[in-house]
Amino acid sequence: MKWIVPFCLIAAPAFAENCPAVTDHSQRIAEIVDELGEARGEAEAQVLSNELWELWTDAPDEIAQAMLDEGMSRRSSYDFLGARNVLDRLVAYCPDYAEGYNQRAFVNFLSGNFDTALVDLDRTLALVPNHIAALSGKALTLMGLGRNAEAQVVLRSAVEMNPWLQERALLDQPIGTDL
Repeated sequence: MKWIVPFCLIAAPAFAENCPAVTDHSQRIAEIVDELGEARGEAEAQVLSNELWELWTDAPDEIAQAMLDEGMSRRSSYDFLGARNVLDRLVAYCPDYAEGYNQRAFVNFLSGNFDTALVDLDRTLALVPNHIAALSGKALTLMGLGRNAEAQVVLRSAVEMNPWLQERALLDQPIGTDL
């Protein structure tokens, strides 16, 4: 059984046409976003955010899950090139799976490749428009590019969905005021 994960990682591109449909978690994600807007504190918001991450990182099959897990593990150990290679294979295998793009964007952001990260963040948001982490990541990426006014608009959208988002401290003006 141990050999199946490495095999899946290597063989995935050969099976690109076999990626199953992404599980539709949109209804539950929308419910959680609504609940985040009414959360009474950071602890409650964190529980909801954790549930969002469980849904976002629910890959379409074992092959995709193995690639996602490997990419995230490599990223966590600062092997950005290795992570990017695995995540490239994931998005090639499952082009409709938003988290593959989001994780690749994170790797590119950490590597200082902001323009490349922005492309993947936009693809993530095209697939899952209320992906709060991708919105937050897009705001941080725009800041990295010096596009601060645009970043504030995007960050404001993320904080409106999750008022407890840590990045709320980066807002120039508090929620409830016009930009």
